[in-house]
Amino acid sequence: MWKLLRGHSRKAESFKEQGNAYYAKKDYNEAYNYYTKAIDMCPKNASYYGNRAATLMMLGRFREALADAQQSVRLDDSFVRGHLREGKCHLSLGNAMAACRSFQRALELDHKNAQAQQEFKNANAVIEYEKIAESDFEKRDFRKVVFCMDRALEFAPACHRFKILKAECLAMLGRYPEAQSVASDILRMDSTNADALYVRGLCLYYEDCIEKAVQFFVQALRMAPDHEKACVACRNAKALKAKKEDGNKAFKEGNYKLAYELYTEALGIDPNNIKTNAKLYCNRGTVNSKLRKLDDAIEDCTSAVKLDDTYVKAYLRRAQCYMDTEQYEEAVRDYEKVYQTEKTKEHKQLLKNAQLELKKSKRKDYYKILGVDKNASEDEIKKAYRKRALMHHPDRHSGASAEVQKEEEKKFKEVGEAFTILSDPKKKTRYDSGQDLDEEGMNMGDFDANNIFKAFFGGPGGFSFEASGPGNFFFQFG
Repeated sequence: MWKLLRGHSRKAESFKEQGNAYYAKKDYNEAYNYYTKAIDMCPKNASYYGNRAATLMMLGRFREALADAQQSVRLDDSFVRGHLREGKCHLSLGNAMAACRSFQRALELDHKNAQAQQEFKNANAVIEYEKIAESDFEKRDFRKVVFCMDRALEFAPACHRFKILKAECLAMLGRYPEAQSVASDILRMDSTNADALYVRGLCLYYEDCIEKAVQFFVQALRMAPDHEKACVACRNAKALKAKKEDGNKAFKEGNYKLAYELYTEALGIDPNNIKTNAKLYCNRGTVNSKLRKLDDAIEDCTSAVKLDDTYVKAYLRRAQCYMDTEQYEEAVRDYEKVYQTEKTKEHKQLLKNAQLELKKSKRKDYYKILGVDKNASEDEIKKAYRKRALMHHPDRHSGASAEVQKEEEKKFKEVGEAFTILSDPKKKTRYDSGQDLDEEGMNMGDFDANNIFKAFFGGPGGFSFEASGPGNFFFQFG
């Protein structure tokens, strides 16, 4: 029996030596095979488990490595390298407290061990990063959480918990491709990881792919029925989808008041869903524009582009509202932004139209001066001129102060100028199209308002203002 055991021992040592050789060559799979053979021959040898633990660590299989390291120190509690490997596995998997205990035990056995001292510091650093991250997550300082998790993952590269927290924060920061990548890496190793499924769903949810997001949340809850975050996210996603669809239906049916209420309710469901909320604000802005609440529509579209500054539809909607409220500079600015983003013929034309209206708005508004609509008929223009010319004629204000006389004379001239343009079909067409009136001899500085007035009222001596009492005037035709 003793000879048999001795033979097994020699054979196990041979396997161990072969394992060491493959380990030195970095052929960890073969090294693993030979260390396993050594363990099979001598299952009570602590160093064999220690060596296989080291090999599994090089292969990134930290959970299996941890089991071997723990077995090695159970067999020999004085095995310093066994405690170091156990601590290293705990730390790599993110269990920094357990890692500290292992490194402390190694230091009790060898208080000068430099590796144990350094690893103990690393484990405490991870504990500190965890504390800071937890506090910053509560404060919604997601960038700082990502920073802390990146530092912690340098020491704990196999910790799914840290990776998930980082991915969740990346999603909250709108860095969806990075968050998806982290979650996908975990799911490749563990397809049933509820946290990773939740993060995948969260990314889709925040990218306004709500239906797909719900599928991932449901899958996460199937794996972990008590997953609180997945449960809340799933409930919000379903509610958001339903409210938005109901709002769209009401809008299509022309029930704008109900659509407004539904979009408003949807906006209260989840303030963190930036993309969906941007669309909801834009939709509500469209409702307000239909209700002719243009200032409210502009405010909603502004909220939409604050959430998503690439949202072309919101810029277009706001620009149209600016046009409708004659805020042409703002409209031009929005159409320029749209055209820079999407250089289409339609967007170019919208920009040109806004630029033309802006140019026209900087000239005198002859329609406003006469107090008529832009579609006024020839008779309406004549009637308006008659009324305004008599209202502002200098003779009517001869008894007023010099300041009032000057102001009324200016208005009288403007009324004559407006009538000159709007009563002439050719000039009116050029004015309406935004062309310069000074071209083709239409110099507005050369006309005489009194001559226009006399011509309109029938020549010289055609009328006079008479006082009929204090502050009252009437005019007579000759």
